[in-house]
Amino acid sequence: MSDQDDYEGAGDSGASATFPQQCSALRKNGHVVIKGRPCKIVEMSTSKTGKHGHAKVHLVALDIFTGKKYEDICPSTHNMDVPRVYRSDYQVTNIDEGYLSLMDDDNETCDDLKLPEGDLGKEIQTKFDNDEQQMLTVLKAMGEEAVIGTKTLTK
Repeated sequence: MSDQDDYEGAGDSGASATFPQQCSALRKNGHVVIKGRPCKIVEMSTSKTGKHGHAKVHLVALDIFTGKKYEDICPSTHNMDVPRVYRSDYQVTNIDEGYLSLMDDDNETCDDLKLPEGDLGKEIQTKFDNDEQQMLTVLKAMGEEAVIGTKTLTK
């Protein structure tokens, strides 16, 4: 038996879902991970340095998938995780039992996304039922993906 550890199967290849960034370098409308959720920063303020401490950054952010509000306070010199957020546009080809069939510009298909709930889902379904061509904007971050918008294609 060797002294080296066997790392086979530990993790996956490719880019990490997040990367560290110094708290003072974060910006409004940027992204950050708070309580394990990918969020968009909607407010941030920095307090002055105290007698014994660092300047603190107060963040208010909204979960990019659920819209839930999160807050966090972090010393400005500390690192916070920033999610890698990908935005893609897809054309709707079918809706079947609450699942969307989508196609990207390279004719690659995606069939595992659920029709969103609420007004957005109703709008997508109505446009599909009326045979309107539409593009959906899909956000992907930290292993999750969701439709966040639709626009009608004009010919």
